[in-house]
Amino acid sequence: MAGKKRYKPGEIAPRSGQYKNTTTGTEVTVTKGEPFPPTPGPKQYYVLVDPTKHKKK
Repeated sequence: MAGKKRYKPGEIAPRSGQYKNTTTGTEVTVTKGEPFPPTPGPKQYYVLVDPTKHKKK
């Protein structure tokens, strides 16, 4: 996961998408402007793995 921005639990998501816990590998969906959920253990972070794609109208 080197080179990817890591986000702590409780931080506000900069964009919507799928984020992966760097320790457990679990993915969560987080909406832009919402806080990241708690992690099962200390010193765990999230990285963006699949940003939400919006269709243009």
